Amino acid sequence: MIDLHSHILPEVDDGARSLEQSVEMCRMAAADGTTHIVATPHSNARYIFLPEENEAKIAELQAAVGDTPRILSGCDFHLSYENIQEALRNHAPFTINHKNHLLVEFDSHLIPPSMRQVFFELLSAGIIPIITHPERNQVIQQNPQLLFDWVTAGCLTQITAQSLTGRFGSRAQRLSRRLLEHNLVHVIASDAHDLESRPPRLSECFDLIKKEYGETLADELFRKHPQAILEGNDVVPGRSPTDFQKPRKRTWFSRIFFPNRY
Repeated sequence: MIDLHSHILPEVDDGARSLEQSVEMCRMAAADGTTHIVATPHSNARYIFLPEENEAKIAELQAAVGDTPRILSGCDFHLSYENIQEALRNHAPFTINHKNHLLVEFDSHLIPPSMRQVFFELLSAGIIPIITHPERNQVIQQNPQLLFDWVTAGCLTQITAQSLTGRFGSRAQRLSRRLLEHNLVHVIASDAHDLESRPPRLSECFDLIKKEYGETLADELFRKHPQAILEGNDVVPGRSPTDFQKPRKRTWFSRIFFPNRY
């Protein structure tokens, strides 16, 4: 499996607290079946993203861990005005494996109406946004149709493995399943922060997807699509997304007198 979202680098954000913990997290991921893991430190108002320092920490961690898992670079990119402008100037420091896919996250309580225009600008610049853990966002929980609109505009989505297994509560779990049923999930990742409450394990969720949705989808979400992203290639889902808008319920009057409407 390939894990595109983790906070395994030591002392850069709210993830690993030491190199020793980072090494243990990587070993846990490898034992669980992860072959590649992307280190994605936060870039937001609280944590400053330092590309050169992060690359040095990746090299140090890889040397300590050995060959498996392979550690690659990325960013958990908050969609602030300053960040967006910086990415438009030079996206390579932020994107996964320095290619063209960018993990983006929203504020939990507010998503501005201009977000579709922001995504248009990123896509026009050759940057493909991957919306992280939408199932945990309160705005999207209330209006999941937003996600359909962004996906049909060209964005991808990544949900958290532990959301499906219940770690983030029933609302996140229910929406994760709805998004899967509407073909609105492209990648599942760990978003690991530590060894216990948010560990870098994917196998439990992989087995759940395989059992309930089929091996083909499990392979796409944990292997095929992440591999394409690592290589900077297009993600080609096997199914088209469907929206959340239900057809308007017709009254007996409209069915009789306006049979061709709707």
